[in-house]
Amino acid sequence: MRQRASHGAFPILARVEYYFIKRFQILMSAVTGQDISPPAPAMAPVPITSERKRLSLDWLGVMPFIIFAVLFLIWPTIYLIAGAFQDSQGNLTLTNIVNLFQPSIMDAYWISIKISLASAILGAAIGFCIAAAVTLGGLPAWIRSPLMTFSGVASNFAGVPLAFAFLATLGRTGLVTTFLYNVFGFNLYGHGFNLLSFWGLTITYLYFQIPLMILIITPALDGLKKEWKEAALILGATGPQYWRMVAFPILWPALLGTMLLLFANSFGAIATAYALTGSSLSIVPIVLFAQIRGDVLQDPHLGYALAFGMIVITGVSNGIYIWMRARSERWLK
Repeated sequence: MRQRASHGAFPILARVEYYFIKRFQILMSAVTGQDISPPAPAMAPVPITSERKRLSLDWLGVMPFIIFAVLFLIWPTIYLIAGAFQDSQGNLTLTNIVNLFQPSIMDAYWISIKISLASAILGAAIGFCIAAAVTLGGLPAWIRSPLMTFSGVASNFAGVPLAFAFLATLGRTGLVTTFLYNVFGFNLYGHGFNLLSFWGLTITYLYFQIPLMILIITPALDGLKKEWKEAALILGATGPQYWRMVAFPILWPALLGTMLLLFANSFGAIATAYALTGSSLSIVPIVLFAQIRGDVLQDPHLGYALAFGMIVITGVSNGIYIWMRARSERWLK
């Protein structure tokens, strides 16, 4: 250890000593008019440290993530995109892309877009109100920790368990449906509600959309500085004016970006929709599943084209979300 320290310190001391000697010789040369600069001292070779070796070992820590991303994200995406432009014999074709414009497929895309927009807008509005109440409101501080914990769990709760939970709650014989009828005489399904419909699926999606909104927008609300509100109030602004002229313009990129993320999140959901509605609601993920795994409408390459269209839509949404989030972080740092 001492030997390594001495070797590492020698070049530094030699350079410092040479610097002062050089400055002295320049001064003496200016006085005498003669160049008496000494030769530069021989520098000892700097021993090669283990920094490069350590960096190479650090890559081993992220190798599981890289392998997982390549096997289950990058490679399947490339496979789907390639399959979308091939026929059953492996020849290049645009027929699958052209078939996406069939009325039935276009209707499926439109229904999926409407459900995603409805769940994204409602989830963003409700989630923002909850996050603002906890972050900026007068609620007790201890509420925030359990709310964030629940939001982290609920935002990932989907699929068959979520579909069963809503069937047991809002189904025709569900707990809430039965309670409303027995206590208040209100027939929920008699007034047009149906869980296996557009609004039924939208309400189900809100279960994981609202917590996701809370998780994402809370840091943005924390970034609002108290000095901004105090300055606005000193200048005579009211509370609504502060939100309209100061807070919302700063939060707008984060809000709109989070809505796009919620849109992409619900647009690609299939397990919950399939378990809840089966084939009664033709959205893109269910049509895609029928084309790849179905017994009647099986056309894998058309399914790949459907997946390619979903990748384009969700990719554009996530790309705009990343761009708008970067813009909002300029103010919230």
